[in-house]
Amino acid sequence: MGALTAKGVLSLKVPGHYVDGEGLALVIGKRGGKSWVLRTVVKGKRRDIGLGGVSWVSLAEAREKARAARKIARDGGDPIEARKTVAPCPTFEEAAHLVHSEQIVGQGKNDKHRAQWINSLRDYAFPLIGTVPIRDISQAEVLKVLSPIWTEKPETARRVRQRIRTVINWARTAGHFDRANPVDGIEKGLAKQKDQVVHHAAMPWADLPAFLPTLGNSVAAEALRFLVLTAARTGEAIGARWSEINLADRLWVVPAERMKAKREHKVPLSDEPVAVLTRVQGLSPDFIFPGTKRDHGLSNMAMTQLMRRLKRGDLTVHGFRSSFRDWAEEKADVPREVAEMCLAHEVGNAVERSYRRSDLLEKRRDLMARWAQFCLDIA
Repeated sequence: MGALTAKGVLSLKVPGHYVDGEGLALVIGKRGGKSWVLRTVVKGKRRDIGLGGVSWVSLAEAREKARAARKIARDGGDPIEARKTVAPCPTFEEAAHLVHSEQIVGQGKNDKHRAQWINSLRDYAFPLIGTVPIRDISQAEVLKVLSPIWTEKPETARRVRQRIRTVINWARTAGHFDRANPVDGIEKGLAKQKDQVVHHAAMPWADLPAFLPTLGNSVAAEALRFLVLTAARTGEAIGARWSEINLADRLWVVPAERMKAKREHKVPLSDEPVAVLTRVQGLSPDFIFPGTKRDHGLSNMAMTQLMRRLKRGDLTVHGFRSSFRDWAEEKADVPREVAEMCLAHEVGNAVERSYRRSDLLEKRRDLMARWAQFCLDIA
């Protein structure tokens, strides 16, 4: 008997990977969509096989599908290829409506966004590829949709691109698509957009060791120093509370409600950011970097104003995250996912994230210690 129950499947809400047993798992995406995935070995290779969403495949049916797929695999066959001969494949339009009803509608409170989500596909994708079976969607079909609007309506095109990606990611999980997502890398086949996203002006990483000593010792200066050394966002730093700090484990645990992605983020603290904490200890029993208003953290303009006083108003506070990312790529020689997780960025698709059990804390701890030592020119 598996670990999950039918009632439990319906009550689970937190995104993640919930094991039933014998390779079967329930995967809940960040938008709340629930689907079944079987991990098994097919012809000597490990495969993740989507078995459908919870709204149309019950726990009992998922277990039966998993048993059938495992038997085909044990007999030397390929469950995905076998399913193609008997299972109907939805068209792109049918798949989009399933994703919209299962993952978009009912998630959050923005009715306008939910309507725009499906309407943009109705206006730009369905007329061109709506009748194409989802498993037959290739980069050629995606280009057919995006090319006419990529430079004329760049923001709309980027949203349509993301929504097509979401539909195909669902199809992969549901077992209707067994290739890489054709949306990935599609920009190489498109003209350059004129209004690309404006990046935050960032200080070249090589200039940081000379810049940090000029900050001074005000609360804003210590907050900016802490932000740089931890590669944190402005809101995370100015809202930091002593209750989030674990000095014994050298950790700053930012709760989910204060994170952009609404997931708890553990920040390893090396000697240098701990020294910052020591210097500001006692200023407030709650906020690490208190502001001028009682029971409030530092103003979100305090660090920007400090930069202006230092005649570096050409740069942005957020840009120091880019400085860290460039240093990690050019000098640190670490895997991309380690640097991205230091920045609390999502790495990989939803299924890959659901199987990742490690937050790479120790590898991140080493990288952040090296970053702090570089920033403060510590040999």
